[in-house]
Amino acid sequence: MQSFRTVFPPFRSGVSIAHTDRVLCIGSCFAEQMGGRLERLKFPTLVNPFGIVFNPISISKSLERLLSGEQFNEADLLENQGLWHSFEHHGRFSHPDKLAALDGINQSFSTAKDFLKKTNRLVVTLGTAHVFVLKKTGEMVANCHKVPAGEFERRRLSVCEVTAALLPVFEKLKAELPDLEIIVTVSPVRHLRDGLVENQRSKATLILALDEICGRLQYVHYFPAYELLLDDLRDYRFYAEDMAHPNDLGADYIWLYFEGAFFEEKTKLLCERIERVLTALAHRPFHAQSPEHQAFLLKQQNSLQELAKEFPDLDFGQELKP
Repeated sequence: MQSFRTVFPPFRSGVSIAHTDRVLCIGSCFAEQMGGRLERLKFPTLVNPFGIVFNPISISKSLERLLSGEQFNEADLLENQGLWHSFEHHGRFSHPDKLAALDGINQSFSTAKDFLKKTNRLVVTLGTAHVFVLKKTGEMVANCHKVPAGEFERRRLSVCEVTAALLPVFEKLKAELPDLEIIVTVSPVRHLRDGLVENQRSKATLILALDEICGRLQYVHYFPAYELLLDDLRDYRFYAEDMAHPNDLGADYIWLYFEGAFFEEKTKLLCERIERVLTALAHRPFHAQSPEHQAFLLKQQNSLQELAKEFPDLDFGQELKP
């Protein structure tokens, strides 16, 4: 036997991402992980303006809301356990003060609405096909916010329901933004509380729905994040302690494929330059005031200034602060 694992072959996507593109990432916590890497490498990126959103219905509603431009109002909020929440938002927007919660939600919404107008790359990461339906309204919520479980019905969406939720909003986005290319993926994070069998059924539903959408819309491109972790790496040493999320090593491996799929060579080289400088600046020596370290810092600052001068559209403001 020559090999003890099945290696996913490298591939190039039909779409590229460069530092001249504007990237909106929306979806599960894996969207935040990939989006965070794009942000670090100075791609103009906005990540999860509604917070982490796992299911395709809520992701579709978020995108529809951004297209409509309709801000949220007090009627969109509910109070539970001393906090004000929105069923369409992650708990990071919740607040003890109703108006403060609403203000935070609408500030993020306004930023995202403006960002979307110039977005030409959308990365959507689906986490689960399971949804919680509020019994009294029939609304599918993004987050239950610890509202008693008896007030919800929990069920798994069908392939047709996922397709019907995402395909129309993708078409609307393309009509509004002709240069838009959409990258879709299924999060490799396992929802173990659902059980191993039900988690697989949920992920399979998402994969089949995205295959249907990609087959019908040529500007939608599939990235196999789920397959890379579950079928290629296929080892618990690539998982965090919770045995559900990929650890840094697993995420690094997936990121290498992401780069290979979507970055042209000049983009990769620029990313390498940025990463070298950022890594050097983050170094914490034992003797920070030593002449050697001060000279090292000056060298890195000079390298950063050269990058900023060569690529004036990239934001190095935080790193160049005195």
